Amino acid sequence: MGKFIVALALLAASFTIEAQVKIPQASPKATVIQTVGLTDVEIDYHRPSAKGRVVFGDLVPFGKIWRTGANENTIISFSDDVVINGTVLKKGKYSLYTMPKADSWDVIFYATTDNWGNPETWDDAKVVLKVNAKTEILNRNVETFEIGINNTDNNSATLEFSWEKTMVAVKFEVPTQKTALASIDKTLAGPAAGDYYAAAQYYFQSNGDLNKALTYVNKAYDMNDKKPYWYTRLKSQIQAKLGDKKGAVETAKISLAAAQAAKNDDYVKMNQDSIAEWTKK
Repeated sequence: MGKFIVALALLAASFTIEAQVKIPQASPKATVIQTVGLTDVEIDYHRPSAKGRVVFGDLVPFGKIWRTGANENTIISFSDDVVINGTVLKKGKYSLYTMPKADSWDVIFYATTDNWGNPETWDDAKVVLKVNAKTEILNRNVETFEIGINNTDNNSATLEFSWEKTMVAVKFEVPTQKTALASIDKTLAGPAAGDYYAAAQYYFQSNGDLNKALTYVNKAYDMNDKKPYWYTRLKSQIQAKLGDKKGAVETAKISLAAAQAAKNDDYVKMNQDSIAEWTKK
């Protein structure tokens, strides 16, 4: 009897899973992904439709905070700092709220992104940036709410909100020139310490040219002011593989001391084990 009840329960659970009904959302989710210059911008939001209703001033009241869409927070993220109306907005992820008015909107970038719609308690301290933008009257009707990123060039774009016959645009600027020049300077300056370390690690692990590996790890160590203990750990392993056990032990002692100072027990043990092995007669 017990087995029958268990089997019946499993069958019922299976039916429940199979019987889940899938229907389209009233306000379907949308994602906008756009690269502006060298900056990635992404917007996740839900798109309600007018369905014959008067939107602004009725469905969406004037003078009140709006979630700027439907369902969960509308979220926008920037991969770099951007400038909006002369103010820097730090790279990161924000909830995007608005306060529509008849002739303009307040567009608000809010620090927390885990609210369902509007925060239960609005906190002005979490308003990272608020800008005002004029409304434009469209000569066409937009049935389904839309957020877009348009008028893109290497240095800027506009964040646009469109619904019914209203459109609001907020221009933002991206640090393309600064990013590009930094990339050029870094590339033309030659490999960084991490590049030499990676090359040394590859030669060591692939049984490649160990003399090259030693040269590269030495360059990595010399270029890095912090003198990482994992650099000296790799150097000691290369020296040991080249047959220089005495040099390997001395280098491992340097790595051991640094690992102990950093309280990295894994590297402490690896160095201690290696020193014991390389000092065996």
